[in-house]
Amino acid sequence: MIVVMFIVFIFGINSLNILTPDREFSEMENRMLSQIPKFSIKNLLSGNFTDKFEKYVADQFVFRDYWVGIKSDLERFLLKTKNNGIFFGKDGYLLEDYKKPGEQLIKNIISINNFADKLPDVQTYLLLAPNSIKIYEDKLPMFADPYDQLKSIEIIKENLNKKINFIDIYKILEKKKEEYIYFKTDHHWTMRGAYYAYQEFAKRVGFKPYSIKDFDLKIVTDSFYGTFYSKANNRHIKPDSIELFIPKFNINYRIDYVDDNKSSNSLYEYSYLDKKDKYAFFLDGNHALIRIKTSLNNGKKLVIFKDSYSHCFIPFLANHYEEIHVIDLRYYKLNIYDYIKEHKIKEVLFLYNVATFSNDVSIFL
Repeated sequence: MIVVMFIVFIFGINSLNILTPDREFSEMENRMLSQIPKFSIKNLLSGNFTDKFEKYVADQFVFRDYWVGIKSDLERFLLKTKNNGIFFGKDGYLLEDYKKPGEQLIKNIISINNFADKLPDVQTYLLLAPNSIKIYEDKLPMFADPYDQLKSIEIIKENLNKKINFIDIYKILEKKKEEYIYFKTDHHWTMRGAYYAYQEFAKRVGFKPYSIKDFDLKIVTDSFYGTFYSKANNRHIKPDSIELFIPKFNINYRIDYVDDNKSSNSLYEYSYLDKKDKYAFFLDGNHALIRIKTSLNNGKKLVIFKDSYSHCFIPFLANHYEEIHVIDLRYYKLNIYDYIKEHKIKEVLFLYNVATFSNDVSIFL
């Protein structure tokens, strides 16, 4: 009887796999799923077809999200403290492991050093945000041993071109760690964390930052599950909330998403609050080039080369610059030097989190 039930179960699962339409995206894992590969004799003989087909079958397996969750529950039951590079920290924190960086870190330092040499009349800043695993290392499980991000930051500072102004924000974030400055389920900082970094940036650059009292604070969602949640597959953790800083003062913005040929009068896209990737609420997610023009008339222009940590940081800077040009080097393929000269830019900010700056291969200037 058991054998018959098992055969029926296997037959049923296989039938469902055949009948169920393929999915393109996993909301739970927040990633694109493998699609059925194109067959060719060349791909078959090289092994590429077999490898891709195995990934396709694994990704499209019926009820995949359910089985992934069961696997995670079993691992937690066995007292496993890490899954897919994510530590299960204290107080509901998920923290991504940070490995000792390799040669890519030095390549990225050399790249921005060369940038500063090529544009000596441009004021260049580098702001590196430590990741939550450094700020909340006291939340790590026993025996967790990530590489110390402060060592990476010291390597960067020691090898950085003297023409580049390094904005050190570690101390202020460490001081404010009891506040909600990083998401627990996501790899980003919160808008509050970005606010404290903005204060330090303003002091170094030479303008007066707005006080937190100059903003109305609003929770726009309390059901955000971020990238760490997707990787760790810990189904029993509480969601994050997203806090928004709304200026009490009058200022207008026009945001041009150049790659999508669309515009907006808001720095926020509220439709994302109904989707899995709620962090894309800030600046509509990732774009190759975003131009922000404000109602200020001070002639100040800034280019930001960035990762997505900048998305909840830029709304603060937009209250001080007439124009901000946001460039994501992962997607922008035109000549950046021509762009800076064409738009008469005199200030440039590189804003990355430490983990991305340590490994990103797109910072090729």
